[in-house]
Amino acid sequence: MVAKVFVDGAVGTTGLQIEARLAGRRDIELVSLPEEFRKDSGARKDMLASVDIAILCLPDAAAVEAADMVAGTSTRLIDASTAHRTHPDWCFGFEELTAGQGAKIAAAKLVSNPGCYSIAAISLLRPLREAGVLGADHPVSIGGLSGYTGGGKSLIAEFEGEDAPVGFVYGTTQTHKHLPEIKAHGLLDRMPIFSPSVGSFAQGMIVQVPFHLDQLAGSPSRETLHASLKSFYAGSRNVEVAGLTDEPARLDPEMMNDTDKMRLFVLGSQGQGTVVLAAVLDNLGKGASGSAVQNLELMLGA
Repeated sequence: MVAKVFVDGAVGTTGLQIEARLAGRRDIELVSLPEEFRKDSGARKDMLASVDIAILCLPDAAAVEAADMVAGTSTRLIDASTAHRTHPDWCFGFEELTAGQGAKIAAAKLVSNPGCYSIAAISLLRPLREAGVLGADHPVSIGGLSGYTGGGKSLIAEFEGEDAPVGFVYGTTQTHKHLPEIKAHGLLDRMPIFSPSVGSFAQGMIVQVPFHLDQLAGSPSRETLHASLKSFYAGSRNVEVAGLTDEPARLDPEMMNDTDKMRLFVLGSQGQGTVVLAAVLDNLGKGASGSAVQNLELMLGA
């Protein structure tokens, strides 16, 4: 059976990338609205109600409106906005989040696609929380570096225009939109400190979480943390844990570009008492469009 899929908001970076990934697939009929009806609420409501799955690539308010439009219909939703990522009625769309999460996504009517920074941070924090190594009240600090495509059309234009910046730190008010989902799905009781930055490269991302080992339960070794991550992601199709012997002298934020996978690292030196966990991914792949397609495939049983 061919599933009918509508990408609502396919004019932005994420929507265009999703459509490109779905183009030519025989198990999906990709439908769209003519340009003149794109902002016609009646036409959008009819389209949303007519498909099997709609992927919302919209601002938060518009995503909430779209969800209201399909209430009471059989249409299933994947929302790429921030609007529903901590909502109790929506399933968080990170297959590797915890045991059984893939089955929950497959059965869900409403799936929230994770943010790029958050899927990386959660991938490092959740295994340690479930293993009891990291306390819920631990003061977590997160650093992030992303390509400029994560900022959408306006930031792309800024970096690809004249007098482009070399990069900058932002989110200095500690109100970044990904923080609530990191706290919720990282199983943290207190909000992490987060310092994101943008570099002068189009796509790619590194997220880092440092720890003093003696501040973790049982004062684990670097090898113990690495074993915890390896065990947690054993058998995963999309999350790889690099070996301790594969530790690079430099970590390249573009190493996972044009893939829908994420690679995790446990960085540090023997006997130092400190460790840095790092996740590298394509912010447009596993960090956005790639995750949406992975969730779609789970929902379709593909």
